[in-house]
Amino acid sequence: MSSERGTTTLEGTDFDLEDAVMGPTGRPHRDFPEPAPLASHGPARVIAMVNQKGGVGKTTSTINLAAALAEFGRRVLLVDFDPQGALSAGLGTNPHELDLTVYNVLMDRKVDIRDAIQKTGVEGIDLLPANIDLSAAEVQLVNEVAREQVLDRALKSVEDDYDVVLIDCQPSLGLLTVNALTAAHGVIIPLICEFFALRAVALLVETIEKVQDRLNPRLQVDGVLATMYDARTLHSREVISRLVEAFGDKVFETVIKRSIKFADATVAAEPITSYAGNHIGADAYRRLAKELISRGGAP
Repeated sequence: MSSERGTTTLEGTDFDLEDAVMGPTGRPHRDFPEPAPLASHGPARVIAMVNQKGGVGKTTSTINLAAALAEFGRRVLLVDFDPQGALSAGLGTNPHELDLTVYNVLMDRKVDIRDAIQKTGVEGIDLLPANIDLSAAEVQLVNEVAREQVLDRALKSVEDDYDVVLIDCQPSLGLLTVNALTAAHGVIIPLICEFFALRAVALLVETIEKVQDRLNPRLQVDGVLATMYDARTLHSREVISRLVEAFGDKVFETVIKRSIKFADATVAAEPITSYAGNHIGADAYRRLAKELISRGGAP
């Protein structure tokens, strides 16, 4: 930053600090470029949506980021990796009526992953669903050879069919989450703007570093996503400030504000981009998709 000119540079972009509109993260607000259309599809970049704390917006963010990426012409596979099946239900699938799920793909090598993948009501998005059966996998995988790499092996056969694979992880740091981190190229950490959520991140980062060291050296943190932000509260603003202190540029400039519209879209089993396409929440996830692509986190 130059004090004479009063400008600063972020990733090669000059800002006049006197004129800049500051975003919630304390950095100048940027308009990310519209992603260029893809000439072809695949191989996919695999991203795990991880936080061992529940209720931080993982599933909501997975669905809506996928929908925004699909709007930009990306083919997306969503992997429901939570025995609660919230991602599957959020896309209109009844988890209790499924014959084939990600559990069968993991535990039976004779099951073709393509037989378990379902089309969704959103163009460009497919789903590998889950239900309560998946909870048994954590126990059954313990005795498997290369038990941390079972999901990675399963996804390899479809990676050329998609541009992005988003894995919605369960709220724990058990063997299923380690499988997701081993299969992934990147991690997005959705984090609710509350101090209790902030405290839990240190343990998650430690787990990510262990996976990088021992199982998956290509793994990187794509970004920390602040969710359920309320600009009216000092608490939310302080949490964002602490996040930026701890993670710096790893914190996405895009911040997801608290809104009842997300719950309404979930009840309708639709992404907010189609349920309320002009809502600020839909715009936020479109901006997140553009930011992710501009950072190199998605093709």
